[in-house]
Amino acid sequence: MKFDFDQPIDRHGSHATKLDARAQKFGTADVAPLWIADMDFAAPPCVVEALQERARHPIYGYTQYPASLLDALIGWCARRHRWTVTREAIVPVNGVLAALSAALQAVTSPGDAVIVQPPVYGGFFHATSACGRKLVFNPLLERDGRYTMDFAQLGQCVKDGARVLLLCNPHNPVGRVWSEAELTELLQLARRHELAIISDEVHGDLALPDARHIPLATLARTDDRIISVVSPSKSFNLQGLALSVLVASRAELRAAVVRKVDELHLDGANPFAIAAAEAAWSQGDAWLDTLLGYLAGTRDLVAERLRTQLPALRLQPAEAGYLLWLDCRALGTDDHALRDFFVHHCKLGLNPGIDFGPGGSGFMRMNIGAPRRNVEAALDAIEAAVG
Repeated sequence: MKFDFDQPIDRHGSHATKLDARAQKFGTADVAPLWIADMDFAAPPCVVEALQERARHPIYGYTQYPASLLDALIGWCARRHRWTVTREAIVPVNGVLAALSAALQAVTSPGDAVIVQPPVYGGFFHATSACGRKLVFNPLLERDGRYTMDFAQLGQCVKDGARVLLLCNPHNPVGRVWSEAELTELLQLARRHELAIISDEVHGDLALPDARHIPLATLARTDDRIISVVSPSKSFNLQGLALSVLVASRAELRAAVVRKVDELHLDGANPFAIAAAEAAWSQGDAWLDTLLGYLAGTRDLVAERLRTQLPALRLQPAEAGYLLWLDCRALGTDDHALRDFFVHHCKLGLNPGIDFGPGGSGFMRMNIGAPRRNVEAALDAIEAAVG
């Protein structure tokens, strides 16, 4: 089956945040939306068909998570990531940020210190502060656009009392797919200091063809304190259906997660989310493989265009996903002026780097999950404005 990612789809009238929140986010709706992390591609045909089939049954009442959904996820993890997951380890949750928050509250108490590695997904900041925990920064190290973890400073964070790390694997927004060596070193540090790790792996299916995502749990021992967060949302563009899964192999960790999910009433099952996720995990391989090739081509197009036509903007090509981390520091502006440049001169809505915490100043995050002609038009606009 062929999948056409060049086909434009008009999202007006669908209440899409990406479009309808532009005025609130940028002060004007007159920008091409290259910001929030969803794609302008149709979901896989198998998902659309599963949703249509479910919709034909006219009762949409209380629903349970079926064993078939868990089995679809188990098969997906084994097939795509060489990760053996058991039914007993799986805790479904209605939403990714909800899952992160529940996992965080399950392994910490109010006032506890939580480590994050900025520049990083802003939901980490909100999930931590909203439940009364204290943010501790372990900033990534950057050298020539390549990001690595600062293990020495991370060790000091733990010595100072932090007991949990929110890991972004692969990392949003810098696009790193952490290597086996890096993840092994992280696990060794965690064992020395009894550090719990909540590993956000919702972008894990989107490792591009020149990289391989390694779920942290595949390198772990049975006594490691790891909770993984996975979801079909980023992989198959199902964010609006709000389904994620926490995976915790250690019995006491899973029990703590189950209690917190129950306490926060996050275990409700959406019948449409179930139908979509089960179809995606069971039948979505070919669609996803085609998508990854398309995204890699768009990423490489952007990198080459910046290199040859826009040297003022630098890019370390992402190893995963459809989010590019643009280094705009050579433009010599402050962050307010940088945002103003993209909004008012380029007519583009990108995420300002400062949204991602320390280390984000001077950067912009660009969403290339769109037909390639849209990305090329955005580059044309930047080139005209810079020129």
